[in-house]
Amino acid sequence: METITLPYWMFIVLLVFAAIMVLDRILLPGMRWYLKRRVNRVIEEINSRLDIEIRPIQFTRRQALIDQLVFDEKVIDAIKLYAEEHQMPHAVAQENARKYAAEIVPAFNAYLYFRIGYWLAKKLARLVYRVRVGFYDNNKIKESDKNASVVFVMNHRSNMDYVLVSFLVAEKTTLSYAVGEWARIWPLQTLIKSMGAFFVRRNSGNALYRKVLERYVNMSTRAGVCQAVFLEGGLTRDGCLREPRLGFLDYMLRDYHPHSDRDIVFIPVGINYDRVIEDRSLERRLDKTAAKRSAWFVIKTTVSFIFKNAVLSRKNRWRRFGYASVNFGEPVSAKSYCETQQVDFSVLTPEDRFARVELLAKSLMKHIAQVVPVVPVALVSEILLKNRSQWKSELELKAQCVERISGLAQAGAPIDISSSALESVLGSALAALFGRGLVDERDNLYRMKASEMEIIRYYANSIAHWR
Repeated sequence: METITLPYWMFIVLLVFAAIMVLDRILLPGMRWYLKRRVNRVIEEINSRLDIEIRPIQFTRRQALIDQLVFDEKVIDAIKLYAEEHQMPHAVAQENARKYAAEIVPAFNAYLYFRIGYWLAKKLARLVYRVRVGFYDNNKIKESDKNASVVFVMNHRSNMDYVLVSFLVAEKTTLSYAVGEWARIWPLQTLIKSMGAFFVRRNSGNALYRKVLERYVNMSTRAGVCQAVFLEGGLTRDGCLREPRLGFLDYMLRDYHPHSDRDIVFIPVGINYDRVIEDRSLERRLDKTAAKRSAWFVIKTTVSFIFKNAVLSRKNRWRRFGYASVNFGEPVSAKSYCETQQVDFSVLTPEDRFARVELLAKSLMKHIAQVVPVVPVALVSEILLKNRSQWKSELELKAQCVERISGLAQAGAPIDISSSALESVLGSALAALFGRGLVDERDNLYRMKASEMEIIRYYANSIAHWR
């Protein structure tokens, strides 16, 4: 595995961005006009090379979008109902709706997205991982209807997914993500909103909030904004693909008219890693008896992790965390799906609509499963788990991995490991697991540690759907 140096800019980027935000408030009108002209030039240059252009709604003043949401017919009805149920004045309920809209609506800035966000995502992804990407058909996005709403539907293994996919598709289009409340801290939330993302309160039971969110998703989809949706609704905790959540798909399709509305094109995306940075915390969430960690513990652990790797970088001993692989599958057209399945979501009752949306969601999850990359650590973990009670030599483990690869290839699994590099890649994966203390070694024989079975299983489960 190659060694690289961890640059210091990683620790000051947010501070620089915060300074830019402060200066933006005191710039003279003339300077603002100059910067606006520069931004417009960047937008023209970017739009000329994107497969899917930036949509007009993304340049609309944010306050105008907030007003449009608040005065949406269905939101107004929800405000009236909310005021009656909670016995409050209509004006108070409307102000709540405005607060929710302001919380959700992003403040997309094309200059920040491509000149700062893209550069930062690219540097960070390549700093931490050896990035591999496979487009099953490079021209499918380009050949899609230019007016269609493109939605990347993907599995969710790590918070690095946001960074990885954003930089990989930046040459084709911009992406709008739904981001959890964990990122609502200044100045990070300002940066995220500038990148076109919008915040979502997970599992909120507030009917008015859900209606405002629904109408925003519907509005942006109808306007053709490219979006990225994690169909599982959250990070996988055991490594397996989770059952799909229906909320966002339902928001997009409940008012969709296949004969008159623009097409919605779903592009399946499969993501996998040799090492997920959050694997320990995800495994811990499965243990319901585990004591809840304090905020101070999380901060201390994070700072310690960064400091440790910074020290290693100065000694030229810091290494990447193996492969991060992304595959893009065949697009699925909502219009074609409605025609072949003879379904119009907009005329169905809520119960029937949810049943049909669930069928579509499960179909998309199957498409995603077909393109989840088979990475070296997942292969080695699967073999170690299979031989958990036996000591095996490195050669025996590699031989079983090669046999497993042959079976996966016959089943059509996406494997991007060349035969010439296979031995060294598998050796590096085993060395990485041993280096993390997940594997024991005795007389040149290897066996997984019984105490680390859940972590090994977590990585093996990423390709469990091919068993």
